[in-house]
Amino acid sequence: MEDIDAIAALQDPVRRRLYEYVAAQGREVGRNEAAEAAGVARTLAAHHLDKLTEAGLLESGSRRLTGRSGPGAGRPAKVYTRSRAERAVSLPARDYRTAAELLAEAAEQAGLDAGLCAAARRRGEALRGSAEPCGDLEEAMKLLADRGYEPHVEEADGEAAGVVRMRNCPFHAVAERFPPLVCGMNLALLEGLLGTEGPVRARMDARPGECCVVIEPSEASRTI
Repeated sequence: MEDIDAIAALQDPVRRRLYEYVAAQGREVGRNEAAEAAGVARTLAAHHLDKLTEAGLLESGSRRLTGRSGPGAGRPAKVYTRSRAERAVSLPARDYRTAAELLAEAAEQAGLDAGLCAAARRRGEALRGSAEPCGDLEEAMKLLADRGYEPHVEEADGEAAGVVRMRNCPFHAVAERFPPLVCGMNLALLEGLLGTEGPVRARMDARPGECCVVIEPSEASRTI
């Protein structure tokens, strides 16, 4: 019932806007910033942010938002990030995660990595259907967002680096236990979905807290 109660906390439209904003940032968010983004007063935002924390949807901490330390730096402010815990509701109860972990364990022990990747690439191609390979990073981001990857353009020194990273891995729970197997499957799935002959490509570039795959312009498109 805890998962149901947590998800029910998002019924309030203001609370939902605050949660979606914090979740989309991929970093700590202060009350003032969240309030401005949601278009509500700071006191109301603080109330809902704390309720989301109580429900287990957000995690809270404190730090000085000025970036300074020592005398005159001001008091630490409360900040929020999306909770690392997963929430899911299935009625009646289902346990697909255990089934996925058992299948991944069996595939790993049997050395079926290549077969799994081939199946994943075919599934990606089937999801793409008759469409041409993905045309650019913007189109790729839409496809990835539709599948829950939460893509964002990586920035380097304040400028876009031309690489799309993803804050969410839809296979996170199983990937934690079987990283080479599941991350390889994920890469193959995205290669099939986006295509391997077009101007964008998927490649492995694992980073803590994010999906193990990144999307970037293909080598061929860079030479044009």
